[in-house]
Amino acid sequence: QVQLVESGGGEVQAGGSLTLSCTASGRTVSDYAMGWFRQAEHEFVATISYNSIAKYYSDSVKGRFTISRDNSKNTVYLQMSSLKVEDTAMYYCAAAPWMATAGESFPNWGQGTQVTVSS
Repeated sequence: QVQLVESGGGEVQAGGSLTLSCTASGRTVSDYAMGWFRQAEHEFVATISYNSIAKYYSDSVKGRFTISRDNSKNTVYLQMSSLKVEDTAMYYCAAAPWMATAGESFPNWGQGTQVTVSS
């Protein structure tokens, strides 16, 4: 089982940028595809394969958000730019044994980090 801890959330003005981090422990993150979701409903945001070759984004964040990972640091990142008020949400990091975009395909979840975008 892998444990995930998100960090980097906070409050930012619309148009600004923020980078979230997700650090894994218990097992190496390179064993997993990783994803970012938001809201209590686990709305899909982005996902990345274990080797960073494949990346997928929701239409709402495509072109503004970038997912990346550093397996040597057991960490996954979500760089968010051109933030909008509607990006305000709790953001969750999740791990899955294969690439997926549905929250139910990810058995491992962090506790979340809050992002608030003000106008």
